[in-house]
Amino acid sequence: MRIGHRRPWFRAQRGAAAIEYGLILPMLLLFIIGIIDVSRLLWNYTTLNRAVEAAARCGAINTIDCGTTAQIQARAVAEAWGMNVATSAFTVTTSACGVQVVGTYDFVFAIPALVGATPLGTLTLSATSCYPINPVGG
Repeated sequence: MRIGHRRPWFRAQRGAAAIEYGLILPMLLLFIIGIIDVSRLLWNYTTLNRAVEAAARCGAINTIDCGTTAQIQARAVAEAWGMNVATSAFTVTTSACGVQVVGTYDFVFAIPALVGATPLGTLTLSATSCYPINPVGG
C-alpha cells in the first residue's frame, strides 16, 4: 500500500502549454510584424530623404547630367533605391536657397489596425532638400 499517492504535477497540467501558446502567439506575431512595418517605414523615409538630397545636389552643381527638370527627377528616381516611385512624385523648383527638390511617397502598411473599422492604410511621406547653386568659376 502506498502512502500519500498523488498524481505528478506535470500530469495535472496536461494541455496548458498548448492553451498558453495559442493565447500568446497572435500577440507575438502582431508585435514582430509591427516591428518589421515600422522598420520599413523608417527605411523608406530615409531613402526618400537621400534621393531628394542627391537630386538637389546634382541639379545645383552638375548641369550636364542634371540640367533640366526631367533629368533631376530621373536622378531622384534612380537614387530612391528599392522604392517604386514615379518621376511625377518629385517636384523641382529654383528658389532663393538654390535648387529645391520635394518628393512624396505613399507608404502602405502591411499590418491592419486592430482597433476601429479602418485599417492603417497609407501614410504619405514627404522630403524636401535645397542645395545652393554653384557659382560660375567657384
